[in-house]
This record gives sequence, C-alpha cells and structure tokens, in this order.
Amino acid sequence: MLRIIKITIFIVFTLALLVTALVYGVLSISLPSLSGNTVSSVVSHTTSLERDELGSAIISGENRLDVAYALGYAHGQDRFFQMDLLRRNSAGELSELFGKAAVPIDKRMRFHQFRKRSQAILKTLPTHHSDMLTTYAQGVNDAVAHIQYPSFEYILTGAEIKPWQPEDSFLVIFSMYLDLQTTSFNRDLLLTQIEKEFGENMVQFLIQPSQYQAALDGSEFELLDMPLPKLRPETLAQTMPLAIEEPLDIGSNNWAVTGALTKAGGAMLSDDMHLGLAVPIIWYRAQLKYGETQVTGVTLPGVPAVVVGSNGQIAWGFTNGYIDTADWVRLTNENKTTTVVEKIVTPEGDVDYPLELSEFGPVKLVDGEKYALSWVAHQPYAVDMELLGFEQAQNVEQALQVAKTVGIPVQNMMVVDKDGNAAWQATGAIPGRTTPYDTAISAAQFDNAWQQDATDVPFIANPDLGRLWTGNSRVVSVEQAKRYGNGGYALGARSEQIKQRLFEKTHFDEADFYDIQLDNEALFLVPWQQLLLKVLNSDPDKFAQDIKAVEQWQQCACADSVGYTLVRKYRSALIDAVFAPIESAMHMHGLTLKPIKRDLETGVWQIINTFPDDWLTADYASWPDLMRVTYIQMRDDLLVQHTGHKTSPLSALTWGEVNALQIKHPFSQQIPQLSKLLDMPKHAAFGDSFMPAVQGTGFGASQRLIVKPGDEKNAILTLPGGQSGHPLSPFYRSGYADYVNHKNTPLLPGKAMHKIEFSPN
Repeated sequence: MLRIIKITIFIVFTLALLVTALVYGVLSISLPSLSGNTVSSVVSHTTSLERDELGSAIISGENRLDVAYALGYAHGQDRFFQMDLLRRNSAGELSELFGKAAVPIDKRMRFHQFRKRSQAILKTLPTHHSDMLTTYAQGVNDAVAHIQYPSFEYILTGAEIKPWQPEDSFLVIFSMYLDLQTTSFNRDLLLTQIEKEFGENMVQFLIQPSQYQAALDGSEFELLDMPLPKLRPETLAQTMPLAIEEPLDIGSNNWAVTGALTKAGGAMLSDDMHLGLAVPIIWYRAQLKYGETQVTGVTLPGVPAVVVGSNGQIAWGFTNGYIDTADWVRLTNENKTTTVVEKIVTPEGDVDYPLELSEFGPVKLVDGEKYALSWVAHQPYAVDMELLGFEQAQNVEQALQVAKTVGIPVQNMMVVDKDGNAAWQATGAIPGRTTPYDTAISAAQFDNAWQQDATDVPFIANPDLGRLWTGNSRVVSVEQAKRYGNGGYALGARSEQIKQRLFEKTHFDEADFYDIQLDNEALFLVPWQQLLLKVLNSDPDKFAQDIKAVEQWQQCACADSVGYTLVRKYRSALIDAVFAPIESAMHMHGLTLKPIKRDLETGVWQIINTFPDDWLTADYASWPDLMRVTYIQMRDDLLVQHTGHKTSPLSALTWGEVNALQIKHPFSQQIPQLSKLLDMPKHAAFGDSFMPAVQGTGFGASQRLIVKPGDEKNAILTLPGGQSGHPLSPFYRSGYADYVNHKNTPLLPGKAMHKIEFSPN
C-alpha cells in the first residue's frame, strides 16, 4: 500500500512538473524578440527601437512617420492584448472574446456607437494625421505577425487576433472618455430623477457648495444656509440599508511653479494622473527622437503620441477637468426617433441590440420617460491627433495654442517651459453651448452650439504668486463656472492641501515636489475624527479600545494606523446611513448616489448637527443611536471582512492592510490560481482620498512625473508596473518596486540593452 502511495505521489508530482514546463514553454515561445534586424515596406529610412533595463522604448528615426511605425511595433510587442481590450471595450465588442456574459457590457457601450464615430472622424483627418495612424497600425500588426505564438490571453479565450486598424486608435481614446466622463452624464440623470421625486430644493441641498474650494483665482461660491428638505413618511418606510459605492474615478493632481520659485531658475511641473490600476498598467514609457526633436514621457498603447512628457523646451501634464460636457434632453411624442439594430457577435451566436436614436443623441428609458444623451464624446470634434503638436512646441505660448485644438476628454493641462513660464488651460473637447444644466432639459432648450468645439477656453499664465495647482475640483472662477458647469468635480479638499503645501516654501526642487505627491496627512478628516471620538465617548467603557485607536490615529493614511481606518470608514458609513432614504428611492430606478457622494459633505454635517426627525428611519431610536449603531456595524463588518470574526482585535484593521494596494491582471480576478504569476505583489497602503497621495486597493497614481524642461537628467517618472504585458518578460514588473517604495525612477532612459533595426526594402 505504501509503495502504491509513493508511486501515486511521484506520478502526480511528475505530471505537475510537466504541466508547469508545458505552460512555461508555451509562454516562452510567445515572448517577442527584442533584438535583431528586419525589413519594412513602411519606413523610409533606417529606424531603431532600443530598450533599456526597464524596457523603456527608445526610438530613433529620420522622420515622425518612421518613428510612429516603430512605436506601433513596440506597443504591438508589449501591449497588444491590452490595446485589443481597450478598442473592444469602447466599441462594445468584448463578447467576441468573452462570450454572452459580456453582452450587457457591450450593450452599454454600443449605446455610444464609437466604432462608427471613429470611422467617420478618420475620414475627416488631415492627410499627415491619417498617414500617421495608418503607419502606426502597420507597425502594430507587423509586431504581432513576428511573434511565433499567440499570447496566453488568446490561448485561454480561444479568440482570433484581429489586425489593428487606424480607427482603433480613436477607440482607445474613446475608452478614456468612458473612464473619465461617464460620471458627468450619470450625475445629470441621477439629479433629474431626484428632482422628479423630491423637487428642486432637494437637488440644490445635495449638491450645495462646500467650504473646500481652491479655484486658481481664489473665488468662492457663497456657502448657503439652505433649509433642509423634508422626507415623506413613505420614503422612510421604503428605506433599505444600502451602501453608496465610493466614486474612485477622482484623484489626479498637477501643479507647477514659475522659474522664480526654483533653485535653478526654470519652471517645474508635477503631474500624477490617478486611474484604476491593473496589470499591465495603462501607460508605456517611451522616448522618441527624430530630426531635432527628442520627446520623453508616457504613451498610451494604441495611440502614436506622447501623452505626458517633456521635449526639452516644454513639459506638460494633465488632470481630468470635470467641466460639464453632457446634457440629457427629455423627449416627448413630438420628437421623432429612429431605431437601428446593433449586431453583437459572440461565439455562441449573434445578439441583436435595438438602439433608439434621436437628433440629440441616443435614447435611454428611465422611469417611463425617454431621455436623449448629448455628450461631447458623440461630437465630430471629440477625438483627433492634434496632441502630436506638443512635441514641437517651443514655449508655453505655443503649447497653449496647440492645446486649443486637441481632441481628448477635457483636461486641466499644466505646462511649463525652459524660460521659466508656467500656465494652466482647459484642454480638450469642450462643447460650444454656453448654458450647462445639472438636470434634463427640454428639446426647446437644446443649444445647437453643441455641434461646435468651444474656442473660449479659460487659461491662466504666469500668475503673480508663481504657483498653479489642480486636483479635479473647480479650477475656473465662480463667474466662469456659469459657462462651464459642474460635471462631477472633486471635493476641493485635496486641491486646498496641495495649494497649502505650495505656499509653505519659497523655492522648490524635485524632492520637494515628490514630497507633495506623497503627502498623506489627513487634514480633511480632522473634524470626522473629532466627531467619532464624541460618538465613542458616549459609552467610554464599551469603546475603550476604539477610543484609544482613534485618539492615536496619527492624522495620516499611514500603514500602521488603526484609528485612521476607523475614522475614514466611519465617514463613509455614516453618509450611507444618513442618505439611505434617497439612495433607496434611486435604487428602485437602477440609479445610485455614487456620482454625487463627494458632494454630500456639506449636507451630511447639516443633518447630523440638526437631527431632523423626518430624516430618521424607524430602524433607529434616535440620531445618537444611528450614529453609534452605524459605527458598530461598520467596525464589525470590517473585522469580518479582514479576519472572519467580528470579535477579532482592532489591531487587524491597520490602514496598510485594509487599503492595501493590489494591482491585479484581469484574468487573475477570474482565475485566482494565476494570481502569483500575473499580479503585482501586494503592498501596504500609503495613501487615500482627500489628500495628495491618493490610493485605493486598485486605484492610485498611474504615473508620477516631475520635470524642469532642459533639466531632464534630474527628472522623475515613476510608474506602478512594467512595460510588458507578458508575465515572463523581464519588463513585466520593472519599476513597480520604485513606485511602492517611493523611490525616484529617472525620466530619461538608461543604457540600451536591446535593439531592433528596421530597414526600408
């Protein structure tokens, strides 16, 4: 018997080794070749693609078209599956990869008809831009063709690899629209339903201004002493205990100082765009050299342009702008509509999706009423290739002119130049309509200026105090806000904290800027910590350990702080409890308060300071009871989630563990056994919301750039992952250790380790 057991163990072990060897063998032959020579019918002169020890692409050529081909080749080698997902996501074609389970997602995306829009816009491009996209696409396809074996993603899905088309680059940009602007039109639809059920007073109460305002001109909306709207008894009776999901799409920072405030005399830029983090990361390091131009920064795989970076004369960076870029139009029987059938292809068979269209945009049915969406992403000026113009700009003035023509989701562009100038400008597709609305409008109110890209874009150059900052909150003046509206601005607490740091010093270097990027002091949460202590001190014996933890919270999102966890999670839980009646009412219509949860700060304090009887549900004996019970439930739920037992010690709830950074590959989330192979190593939390160091479990700085044009040798570009999407590549995790350990990864590439040379045939 023992002999049989030993033989069985040996066989199982041997089979496991064979399977492992087979898997690694298949993965190995799908690795791209990083050195060699090849002939291309596309390049006009010899062009090279080199990679340094991080895998940074260093591309040299005689002209921009040849460089675009080599960049496409690099993206195709390292990131093709990621690019494929991005184009399929915005086109509503994921079902071809993942089957009928993805049909609901594809329907949401087909609503926007982005493939058709991309094809139409491509036909209107100037020749030099369409040639650029065509040449880039050929580089992508040649790279994929030269890889011996499909990557593991295609093996697992059994999907066909489809060639990259020039229009697909626009689909990648449209994916960014979906990431960055859906909050805007979801917000308006939500507020429309709130107005319908609770009235205009409730809308204004929920989105009233807060004390946290950090516009560049210092203007502030007046804080209103608003009367608290009353809730009907039937609303309270229908209340369910629903959590309002945190809006994790907020978090980008950038700031700049003029040359008067740097030790070397050149203007300096900091930019850290915050996005959802996954494997592979969204950005791709590249340096492009052609003619007299050398530009270094990050590219977006799928697009032949440097998105953020420096060309030695200027440096530029972005944060999402959140001005109002969408309107819903309430339709009546007088408004004509048509229906088209979108065919969604799946391996199990095609699915027809009827889509109703109007002259204002695609139509959605909510609570028995039809609404048409007019969104800037649906306009012909939504996407273009004008972003390429930054590569040639020689100073801030030229960059501001380029920025007025760029077709991307509207951004806060921060730009500095070698001569010490610094400026901010709203950059991207901005509708020409001049009256934004928070709720749906009638067809008669629709402004035909939607068809034009705005030319009256706001900007500020070389402010007297030499400092500029943005953090997704309102940047424009109170007066300008009437023109540009609110598309879901962040609470201004983070921007205020950045502003405060910039006025703590009179001169800055790269290390000073990095300190601000990593600032995790919890200034915003101080009143919430004091409130929680008051709640806990209502029963000091019962909450003795809780009180100790909250008193010792360190006032920062520090990895070893339990008190910070309790304060931060209590704020969110209390907002959920207070606004549960509204959330429950919206839930019945498939809506949620998520798009405006950041706006509820002023309202929640008004409610918990006044204890209105008509907002208290029957689940609680009193408001102090609600505040106490909410804490207990929040704490116990956290303990169960992280330890399995609500009686576990509070020491298990350190912020480092509760908010640990876990950057995962999409496939490991479905097949956990692949996690060790595919995911970045888990790391203790080092930030949170409402502070410059924004970080969630799968959200945070997608890059950290700090640069003075002309002094790139001291510049920093740190990314939360590697260049390659192939798990056996030496570049799969390169740079991640620097990111989580807050080290400075240089902007400029290092010594080349690999080289591919492309020769014309």
